[in-house]
Amino acid sequence: MNFVARNASPPRLLNINNYFYRRGGAEAVFLDHSTLFEEAGWDVVPFSMQHEKNLPSRWSEHFVSEIEYGREAGGLGKVLQASKVIYSFEAQSRLKKLMAEAPPDIAHAHNVYHHLSPAIFSTLKAAGIPVLMTAHDLKIACPAYKMLRDGRICEDCRGGRIYNVVRHRCIKDSLPLSTVVFAETVLHRMLGLYRNKVDRIVVPSRFYRAKLMEWGWPAEQLSYVPNFVDLGGFETGWKEGDYFAFAGRLAPEKGLTTLIRAAARAKQRVIIAGTGPEEASLRKLVEETGADVTFAGFVAGEALHRLIGQSQALVLPSEWYENAPISILEAYALGRPVIGAAIGGIPEMVKVGATGLTPAAGSVENLADSLSQMAALGTARRSAMGAAGRDWVSRDFSCTSYRERMLALYGELSPGIFAKARAIPQ
Repeated sequence: MNFVARNASPPRLLNINNYFYRRGGAEAVFLDHSTLFEEAGWDVVPFSMQHEKNLPSRWSEHFVSEIEYGREAGGLGKVLQASKVIYSFEAQSRLKKLMAEAPPDIAHAHNVYHHLSPAIFSTLKAAGIPVLMTAHDLKIACPAYKMLRDGRICEDCRGGRIYNVVRHRCIKDSLPLSTVVFAETVLHRMLGLYRNKVDRIVVPSRFYRAKLMEWGWPAEQLSYVPNFVDLGGFETGWKEGDYFAFAGRLAPEKGLTTLIRAAARAKQRVIIAGTGPEEASLRKLVEETGADVTFAGFVAGEALHRLIGQSQALVLPSEWYENAPISILEAYALGRPVIGAAIGGIPEMVKVGATGLTPAAGSVENLADSLSQMAALGTARRSAMGAAGRDWVSRDFSCTSYRERMLALYGELSPGIFAKARAIPQ
């Protein structure tokens, strides 16, 4: 047995995502997932796209060439870019070479569309590699992955009516881009790249699982595995300030117009951390309403922890189908309660009255009432709510819970992984 433990190769996970740096929530999950399994003794091999901000990797020579979806290009460039968005032969070729050098036991994909493309699923299937994909958004159901049109929820493409993505110009209000995405969706569905080439879809929220089933996905292909945070990286016991905090991209779907109007109505101070396309219009709205709102710009790391940790609560006023925001778990980890809009997967991450509040999405009056209610609770009560949230994370959203759930899925699809995992020296 000792001989086997010393000489057996550890399980090898091929972890796949468009970007190989902390660009957003999906990238955070992708990279933290890699770290979690590396710490457990696994050999984790990344496959991604080349980018100047990428983290170093010994496997980067196999990454596909950079493509930025929606970037202006010349005539030939547009044709080549569109073809890669729809189906990347380059990604297939490079993946084959990577697998020849480092044969995986299992492959786990995150965001792949528009860059790597789901063409890689055919390559993995042909090689007999079990494949999972985490649904970080609703792209596999709706061509416009946010299910938003003109700032409102839209499900017009449900039931196979995907021509609506062109009809409504859902992709950046551009007919050419919307047409490319329509063609992409038609081809991917014809080839069954998501339905037939991916063995299991991992969904971080129960809401997403239910929504995908509404759109025709079989229940047995969908596995609920919530996101996680490492409590060891988050301090508590902050000295509370006199403000509420928002942290994220300044985009229409985030509900910041509603937040600013609610802050003015409730006469509560709000600090907004982040940048994005709506910043100028939001600053103008602050001037018009007289809201006590400060724009902190891009904030990360310890500074972001301090901003949230010293707030009365983190506010997520989203107006789209959020999945399972890690920012909620991070707020709990910092010992802070959450005010999260009752939309998407947010409500299942907030215990009303115990860890936070859930006002109606898009309602200035409801959000203003929640801000006032939270402010009136007092420091001790808010601290107790934050502590309850942190305790919840320790039980249901911990690193250990996530790894055990994921390992169980991996074992279902590739039973030999259990033996390899058990042979890892402790």
